[in-house]
Amino acid sequence: MPNAYRAVLRGNHLEWLEDPPTDLDSGRPVIIAVSILEEPASPTQRATRGQEMVDALEKLAASNALPDLTDPEGWQREARQDRTLPGRDA
Repeated sequence: MPNAYRAVLRGNHLEWLEDPPTDLDSGRPVIIAVSILEEPASPTQRATRGQEMVDALEKLAASNALPDLTDPEGWQREARQDRTLPGRDA
């Protein structure tokens, strides 16, 4: 299994997030595979993300998606009740 090292790619330059690999000789070429794990959010995106979540939850609450649910706590207790496992008596 290949070794994995975490780094950020900025242009053509890798910035190590942890200690850089010590077993690499700086004079020899090394074949690497780069996987983009997550696109970093811009400062504007980070600032608005929380408000967008609040807006979505408010819309969901206002939609009355479960009008027949008059006792949410009772529904939750019932949904979480353990059932008897197959092949077991109690």
